Amino acid sequence: MFKHLREDIASIIQRDPAARNAWEVLTCYPGLQAIVMHRWASWCWRHGLKWLGRFIGQLARFFTGIEIHPGASIGQRVFIDHGFGVVIGETAVVGDDCTIYQGVTLGGTSLAKGAKRHPTLEAGVIVGAGAKVLGAFTVGAGAKIGSNSVVVKPVPAGATAVGNPAHLVHAETIEPSLEAPCFSAYGVTANGDDPISKAFRQLADHVCQQQAQIEKLCSTMSAAGILCEPMPEEKRLEAEAITQLVD
Repeated sequence: MFKHLREDIASIIQRDPAARNAWEVLTCYPGLQAIVMHRWASWCWRHGLKWLGRFIGQLARFFTGIEIHPGASIGQRVFIDHGFGVVIGETAVVGDDCTIYQGVTLGGTSLAKGAKRHPTLEAGVIVGAGAKVLGAFTVGAGAKIGSNSVVVKPVPAGATAVGNPAHLVHAETIEPSLEAPCFSAYGVTANGDDPISKAFRQLADHVCQQQAQIEKLCSTMSAAGILCEPMPEEKRLEAEAITQLVD
């Protein structure tokens, strides 16, 4: 138990520049406190003390603002940063070295009792603030979920998912590790824009370029004596105005 606690504290200090020392982490980080209390609740749950496990879970929720069902499986060195409003369901599995930010929900979409209803996060997954991961599927090792994304289908290992519903930005093969330079706080990446928004921006730019080319052709034809009906001014497209709608 104490070995796991030391590992948890060391991983928090490594991933959070605001963490100054072990005593501060132990006494002031609700994510760590919720994980420790979950281990007590999980032990009770697995040994048939269902009510006691749920009661400890409710105490943890009251003191930390983090709700973890005692039936959930939480790996080693999991860091719940800030944590307020985090909900982790009964059949959820959170792998080693995962990072979860405030407002995250690992929820189920099925009402079947006894069935796997909640997601599985493999090792090294980062889930940004406010993200919702809903359903009995797997988020692959080292994947990143952008803040406020809604994920309803599997995410491959090393991929980044953003948007509502979430879309994959890119996928790359990585070896999950705390020392890996690819760690991204809140799941933010350099190429983390919603791919749907990117596609709209590219389409808007392309349409406006075509519009400009057509106007030049019409001007050239008019200069050559060929009459062209002018384009109504109110129907002109402005790329910047369209971009603002999707940004």
